[in-house]
Amino acid sequence: MVYFWAILVYLLFLILVGAKRSKLVKTQDDFMVAGRKLPATVLVGTLLATWIGSGSIIAGAGLAYRRGFSALWFDAGVWVAIVILYLIAGRIRAFAQYTVPDILEVRYNKYARILGAITTIVAYTAIVSYQFRAGGMVLNLVTGIPVSDGIIITAVFVITYTFLAGMISVAYTDLVNGVVMTMGIFLALPFLISNAGGWGNIVANLPQERFQVLGTMSIWEALGYSLPTMLLLLGESNMYQRFFSAKDEKTAKKAVVGWIGGTIILETAIVVLAVVGSAIFLNIKSESVILHSARFGLPLFLGCLLLAAIVAIIVSTADSFLLVPSTNVIRDIYQRFLNPHASQKKIVLYSRLVVIALGILAYLQVQFFSSILKMALYAYTMYGVGITPAVLAAFFWKRATSWGGVCSIGAGMLTTLLWEALGQPQNVPTIYPALFMSVGFLITVSLLTPKPASGKLKPFFQN
Repeated sequence: MVYFWAILVYLLFLILVGAKRSKLVKTQDDFMVAGRKLPATVLVGTLLATWIGSGSIIAGAGLAYRRGFSALWFDAGVWVAIVILYLIAGRIRAFAQYTVPDILEVRYNKYARILGAITTIVAYTAIVSYQFRAGGMVLNLVTGIPVSDGIIITAVFVITYTFLAGMISVAYTDLVNGVVMTMGIFLALPFLISNAGGWGNIVANLPQERFQVLGTMSIWEALGYSLPTMLLLLGESNMYQRFFSAKDEKTAKKAVVGWIGGTIILETAIVVLAVVGSAIFLNIKSESVILHSARFGLPLFLGCLLLAAIVAIIVSTADSFLLVPSTNVIRDIYQRFLNPHASQKKIVLYSRLVVIALGILAYLQVQFFSSILKMALYAYTMYGVGITPAVLAAFFWKRATSWGGVCSIGAGMLTTLLWEALGQPQNVPTIYPALFMSVGFLITVSLLTPKPASGKLKPFFQN
């Protein structure tokens, strides 16, 4: 029960921080983009804590337990994506909007905005859903309650916290979560290696392919893990929303530098933890290896700290991915098409109500996937092929046209749904046909339709 109380105390601390910060939420800017005042240090913390979620600590670690260091292919696409984002982070902040669909409408048209909002809502509620499942797994391990009950408790906490917080609170608690996460992972690593009898013993007792770049993977399988994460992050609404929240363009670019360094170090450390855990704990469920290591492989204090770090990872990712689609519903549908002159008070109230509705939708999706890795790859692919090609074309390709963008979003989203519904024919990962259709429609339709007017290009290429 000590582990349970450690987690509970930490969650109560987050609620207190969120409640205190929630008093500062007065306007749409406060709730959605933290008043556009975040400094670089806070941005680095919230970028790290948002991205490294149960997709890394559960799905990625589970892959490392089974396949060794080749699991880093799951993360490698992220590192490439962050480097590319560095090139446009300042331009994104200068754009000073609220959502990625804001960008899509300015560059393309209102239909791109609608499709972009729908794609984001579908993909992001799936991502929130597997954070709920991860929370249920943690509570099951430390208290023995059924996973299904743990999922409900996690969902209630995340929905309540996001309802209170908005971006102005989420960003600052993410900074705390980032510190706790880093401490927990790096203090646990030497103890776990020692428990396994030292690094030499680990290498001697595990199959050698676990320490190879590809291991037992083909290059196509490896890319099947890398491409969805890379494409998701290149167009990822959470990251764009955080760039919109920066003090200025310079702050946004500076934060990306810290973000890439922190991401490479932390994601690699998580894989190392999982590989070490695989040498100690045999015949456990692979996706629980980090949780099992925290509970049974570390001294009490460090186990509590690592479990608190895991909870920090889950909560910070869940509240961020729940906040974005609620922003899409209010900003890109309600405010854009139904009530453009809604008062600031009404926008904040409705944003909070939408958080509850989308949180319930995320909870209902838990039953549809057998593992967190499968849920992650589906959600990453849905967003990555539906949104990212059109977003990158907005900033990098002047010839992209309105209907090219619209068709790209629609083709990527529909191909993902169809390929998943068909059960991935011939075992071809969904990312390949979906990306082919999205990019193919973007290029073909753009070349077959008139060039965009200069007014469409100016906000994106004025420098």
